[in-house]
Amino acid sequence: MHKIIRLAIVCSHPIQYYAPVFQLLAKEISLKVFYTAGADSLRKFDPGFKKNIEWDIPLLKGYDYQFLQNTAKNPGSQHFKGIDTPDAIQQINLFEPTAILTYGWAYKSHLKILRYYKGKIPVYFRGDSTLLDAHNGLKTWVKRLFLTWIYRHVDYCFYVGIANKDYFKRYGLKEKQLIFSPHAIDIERFEQKQLNEVQALRNQFKLNQADVLILFAGKFEPKKNPELLLEAFIDLDMKNTHLLFVGNGVLEKLLKGKLGSLDSAQEKVKRRVHFMDFQNQTAMPVVYQACDLFCLPSQGPSETWGLAVNEAMAAGKAVLVSNKVGCAIDLVKAEINGAIFKSGDLVDLNQKLSVLIGNKDKLAQMGLASQQIIKDWSFEKQVAAIIDTIQNKHAK
Repeated sequence: MHKIIRLAIVCSHPIQYYAPVFQLLAKEISLKVFYTAGADSLRKFDPGFKKNIEWDIPLLKGYDYQFLQNTAKNPGSQHFKGIDTPDAIQQINLFEPTAILTYGWAYKSHLKILRYYKGKIPVYFRGDSTLLDAHNGLKTWVKRLFLTWIYRHVDYCFYVGIANKDYFKRYGLKEKQLIFSPHAIDIERFEQKQLNEVQALRNQFKLNQADVLILFAGKFEPKKNPELLLEAFIDLDMKNTHLLFVGNGVLEKLLKGKLGSLDSAQEKVKRRVHFMDFQNQTAMPVVYQACDLFCLPSQGPSETWGLAVNEAMAAGKAVLVSNKVGCAIDLVKAEINGAIFKSGDLVDLNQKLSVLIGNKDKLAQMGLASQQIIKDWSFEKQVAAIIDTIQNKHAK
């Protein structure tokens, strides 16, 4: 018989990849989620997309939650001082937790909460940082000292993949403190076939059955480097191949300008590059299913995972990512479900693209392999790891 568990979860704001986890956890244990960025964070301006974002799937159903009052002068989840909730500990204590799980430390309130509860109740932590952007030098040495101090306030970490585990070990956490709990998306929603909608989308771009569609979906920002993908597509100029950019962001004008500046000899290339504005969650399965190859050419810094890759794989698509994408080592198997290229290397990207788009039947086979691989990266497996760990530690 397990002792009664009351789990307090500390998270900045409602997130489409976390809410399903909280819903599943709530079926097994008593929990309450404390959102530290405040009630306004449910619908917020996203600087990456350059617009207000409000997800069209339910994020607050099926579990108990509370929005804390964020008193930060410049509120936001993009900087340390953007989340300041003076009454957080008081409110959490009213719940009388027996354990606490904190998502991220890099906010004033989150760090305060970690420090307060260390030694009082078990402190669990989840983050997805990696060492992919690490450099040598004095700053790196100071950072290592600081992060080692930070993680001394954590009893156990739920790591999301190999690169994330390496990060936690670098900053002092021991093997026995690290529990694998995979990064996940709603696999069922992305794999459910929507054939009519997919055909309608391909018809919109005048694609025939033999055409290969390459997809980039996300924020048009330097970190994700969509410009490199456009350059590669222009260089290759392969017939029967199209490129679709889905999203918005600071590089949108640059991308469209680069395309518009092509001379008349490259007019056919222009006609094979398409743009769609940001698409909400319920629309994205169709977008992924309409493509043949998903590409995430990120250069970083801080492309810690790339959950769009999970989504594309669940939709049954081959994937091409740079080696600066956190999930690459876990999810992308060369010649099985896609390829990994060297970040920022146009020649390598061109070579990998040429091989992949040269055989549409092979792309379809890789897509099936993606679906098999991603089945192990589910919400259910993530939740099972969290429940099993907390129950076992709690029973001691």
